[in-house]
Amino acid sequence: MRPNIIVYFSDQQRWDTLNETVMPNLSALKDEGTVFENSFTCQPVCGPARACFQTGVYATQNKSYWNGIPLTKDYKPLAEFFNEAGYETAYVGKWHLASDRIPKAGFHCEKEAIPKERRGGYKHFWRAADVLEFTSHGYDGYVFDENNTKREFKGYRADCINDFALEYINTKTSDKPFFLFISQLEPHHQNDRGHFEGRNETRNSFKNYPIPEDLAFLKGNYNLEFPDYLSAVNALDDNVGRLVKILKEKGLYQNTVIIYTSDHGCHFKTRNLEYKRSPHDSCIRTPLVIFGGGYNGRGTDKRIASLIDLPPTVLDLAKIDIPEYYMGKSLLRNEERKCAFIQISESQIGRAVRTKDFLYSIRAIGNGFTRHSARIYYEDYLYDLKKDPQQKINLIKSPKYDDEKEELKNLLIQELINAGEKKPIIHPAAILRRK
Repeated sequence: MRPNIIVYFSDQQRWDTLNETVMPNLSALKDEGTVFENSFTCQPVCGPARACFQTGVYATQNKSYWNGIPLTKDYKPLAEFFNEAGYETAYVGKWHLASDRIPKAGFHCEKEAIPKERRGGYKHFWRAADVLEFTSHGYDGYVFDENNTKREFKGYRADCINDFALEYINTKTSDKPFFLFISQLEPHHQNDRGHFEGRNETRNSFKNYPIPEDLAFLKGNYNLEFPDYLSAVNALDDNVGRLVKILKEKGLYQNTVIIYTSDHGCHFKTRNLEYKRSPHDSCIRTPLVIFGGGYNGRGTDKRIASLIDLPPTVLDLAKIDIPEYYMGKSLLRNEERKCAFIQISESQIGRAVRTKDFLYSIRAIGNGFTRHSARIYYEDYLYDLKKDPQQKINLIKSPKYDDEKEELKNLLIQELINAGEKKPIIHPAAILRRK
């Protein structure tokens, strides 16, 4: 019997928020599965990260290297594999893969219903908006259903998005297994207000929560925004608990595997002028837990895992053949990857590799909003993670690390080539970057 599979996808969530204080429900459930301690995104930007998940390939391959690029038709979307295997496919929340980027040209549905042909193959249940922060705030808003009917909601957004997922589970009548993708906007900041919006009941509960060390030594807006941010994460945890409760009440939990993760982290304007689009762990490291459904948990898994590994993992869980062109490795198998490969766009044209011991990144000269790749790069950051886990000291110009830089450079070049990019020229650092 094929299991039901739920992907619970948060937005802009730091890996270190997965703890008993902020996420008590998920922290308790992780004992029933596996926590991946070294999980990283492959693209620290909302739309591109989602495109990678839905296609199984890197952003330069699926061409969604910026926000506002519709999901490509060059690769079969993930949901179609499940449709063909006899699953029901359902999607709830933020999509971000339908509207065109070019202003006043192409197709735009940021605040409108998404046509069926732009929904990535999810066809049995749909409660979504292309840009959820345009159709809602922390409280109140609307999405659209599978018939393009506006569905308004009142209350805290994360609760209401979760309610739509529960609606699907409570109203499902077929005996088919289901693949449900829940895409929350929280804890992402509300763009038009420039502020993280926590729950009213808990937004003051985290005022004394300690600022993480990787933020505290740098200037940013964490002192103002961190309590609301944690409140939003805590709300997600409540909703995971509600979801599990319903699954157990309906006798579905024992045959349902849940994957909880995020598109990228958050550095609170410490590394650049906003919250993401940086190669630092505060931005690229994400929570990842797989649990439920009798999943053979391993407790804590210290292997490097990438977001690009999740498409083959969900197919593997469903006993669906994994396409040969997929770039990731199923986490159900005992394969080790040397590094996580990260492509960075918009704020910069950047590439990085994150191993267990080092973070090494390069940057091209020019605007990342006009070009998505380059042939000439300059070394940008190097951190020795054993000595400096908070990434305080940039060693990119240190001659003591020349051997390590050469090895990491060659590793990065190989990852670039594997992702379909041309072999780059990488020059030594031109200027000393911020520590």
